[in-house]
Amino acid sequence: MRGGPGPHDVPVTRRSEVVQIDPTDPPPEPIRRAAAVLRAGGLVAFPTETVYGLGADGLNEGAVEKIFQAKGRPGDNPLILHIAELSELAPLILGEPNAAAKALMAAHWPGPLTMIFPKSALVPDRATAGLPTVAIRMPSHPVARELIRLAGTPIAAPSANRSGRPSPTTAADVLEDMDGRIPLILDGGQCEVGLESTVVDLTGGVPRVLRPGFVTAAEIKSAAGGSEIDPAVLAPLSEGEAPRSPGMKYRHYAPMGEVTAFRGPGAVGEIARRYDQADNALILALEENVPRYGNRCVLSLGRDESAMASTLFRALREADRLKAEHIFCECVEPEGVGLAVMNRLLRAAAFNVIDT
Repeated sequence: MRGGPGPHDVPVTRRSEVVQIDPTDPPPEPIRRAAAVLRAGGLVAFPTETVYGLGADGLNEGAVEKIFQAKGRPGDNPLILHIAELSELAPLILGEPNAAAKALMAAHWPGPLTMIFPKSALVPDRATAGLPTVAIRMPSHPVARELIRLAGTPIAAPSANRSGRPSPTTAADVLEDMDGRIPLILDGGQCEVGLESTVVDLTGGVPRVLRPGFVTAAEIKSAAGGSEIDPAVLAPLSEGEAPRSPGMKYRHYAPMGEVTAFRGPGAVGEIARRYDQADNALILALEENVPRYGNRCVLSLGRDESAMASTLFRALREADRLKAEHIFCECVEPEGVGLAVMNRLLRAAAFNVIDT
């Protein structure tokens, strides 16, 4: 079994308060309360269109440090700053956004796209893990946008889970990992996208995808006139290489049990064979293949890679609730949204892949 406390573990105190909130027409009072917590240097979990974020005042180094403590997050893993309006971007970056950045903002902001720029001195080094660049996103979720506006500051917000665990797509997921570690969770229901934002580096000549997501490399190329995919998207970082984006660590998004990914035409047969030889096993499969596994324990990931994007983290968390020690998961083609799915799955599996 895997998992456990991180390097900056903190003791659990009193229970976290969960406040339900209408995600389409959020009432002002709970968001005002949450904004006050952020302004005072505290932490708040809140919904976005991708996953739930764990927010702090992104310009307050002490508040940012609390994110690392609450999550048990390694110090070399940079954070994303969230803004609500384009006017909030300029103070955070050096110089003017280039033409590619402006095109991507016009096409995909607000939305599930994070862009990396050279950072200004206003951004604390703790938020960027010492990198000279800063990752910035403008979410589209009404609760997130209003929280940023009322807080009056960019919100640093990684996913609201213990470091290395599957990202949370519901407030219940957040509570499972963070209860007692943060004072307040805004419950806006199920997140729509289900995977973290695409991260694209705009500091080079061509926009480079460091973490794939719902906004695909093809869409980035269409808007910006070009794109390339970092080799670490589908492979581990090189020895000693520092992550330039959240989600680039070797093992990430992982449940307690051991995950193995299976790709190729013989995946169903090989998964079934290994399942029969294992104890406390669980299969994660595309919907069309579920009947082929007979009476084995199977969770459906949906009809295609788009459905799998929104269900993968839920399924990995359900594996823990079922106390599965071995999780055998089908792969999809690493194209379009499928690239984002495989990026998350391979890291959840620590690149333990069986070709069939």
